[in-house]
Amino acid sequence: MYDVIVVGAGPAGMTAAIYARRASKTVLLLEAVSYGGQIINTPDIENYPVEAHISGFDFSQKLYEQTKALGAEFKFEKVVEIKDENGVKTVITNKGSYEGKAVIIATGSENRKLGVEGEDALRGRGISYCATCDGNFYRNKVVAVVGGGNTALEDALYLADLAEKVYLIHRRDSFRGEETTVSRLKERQNVEFIYNSTVTKLIAEKRLKAIEVTDKISGSVREIELNGLFVAVGRVPENQNFANLVELDEAGYIVAGEDCRTKCAGIFVAGDNRTKTLRQLVTATADGAMAATEAVKYINL
Repeated sequence: MYDVIVVGAGPAGMTAAIYARRASKTVLLLEAVSYGGQIINTPDIENYPVEAHISGFDFSQKLYEQTKALGAEFKFEKVVEIKDENGVKTVITNKGSYEGKAVIIATGSENRKLGVEGEDALRGRGISYCATCDGNFYRNKVVAVVGGGNTALEDALYLADLAEKVYLIHRRDSFRGEETTVSRLKERQNVEFIYNSTVTKLIAEKRLKAIEVTDKISGSVREIELNGLFVAVGRVPENQNFANLVELDEAGYIVAGEDCRTKCAGIFVAGDNRTKTLRQLVTATADGAMAATEAVKYINL
C-alpha cells in the first residue's frame, strides 16, 4: 500500500512525487514510456525561472535524479484503469496492480493529428510530430510546419537552422504563440508564412513528396513540393481510461480547479491534462506541487 501513486512521470508528476516525498509519504510513479513527458523534446527552454537556457532533456534528467534521490519509486508500466473501493485506490497497469491511499493523474497529452488521408501511413516517411527528434534528417531540405502555438513556432525556428526552406502553415491570420518567437522567425530569410490555410492533401510515392494547401478565405489550392511535414497542431489529453471516476470536459480534459481536486475524493490531477487556461512547464510543475500538497492533506485527515 503506497501513500501516493502518481500516474505519469512528466514535470507535473515528478514534481508531485518530490512534494509528497518531502512530506514523508511513500510514492510510486507509473510511466508508460519514459520520464520527462513532452518537454523532453524541447531543444531550449527559455521561460522557466532560474535557468535562462536549458534543454528539455537536461531539465527532465535533473528532475528525475532529484525525484529518485528523495526515494520515489519508478515503474515503467502503462496504466489502463483506476478503481476506488472503500477509499482504497487500485491502479491497474499492463503488468499488474498497485494500491494507494491517493492517486495523482499526470498523464499529460499526446500529439493531435491533422486528420488528412494517408497521414498514419506516412508517419516516419515524411511526416513527423517531433522536430527535435527528426529534424536532422531534413538538413538542407525543404520542410513545412503546421500549427500556430509555441510548439509550432519553436519547431520552425529549430528547423530554420537545418533546412533549406521552412514553410509555416497556420489556419488563422495570427499566431497563438509568443510574439518574441514570431519576430525571430520573421527575421529568417528561409522561413515563409502561409496564413489562413490548412493542409488538405498529402501527395506521396512511398514517401511524402508534396502537400496541397487550401486557403480558407479564397478557396485557392496550392501544391508545395517538400521532403518533410512537421505537425504541431496541439495535444490530446490522455484521460479516457479514467472517465469512470473523474469528470471530463468536452475536449477530454479532467475537470479540476487550482486545488487539482477531481470529483472523486482522493484522486487529483496535475499538468496538461487538467482544465486550465495556461499549459506551460511552469504551470505543470505548479500543479504537481499543489496536487501533492492536497493529496497529503487528504491522507492525513
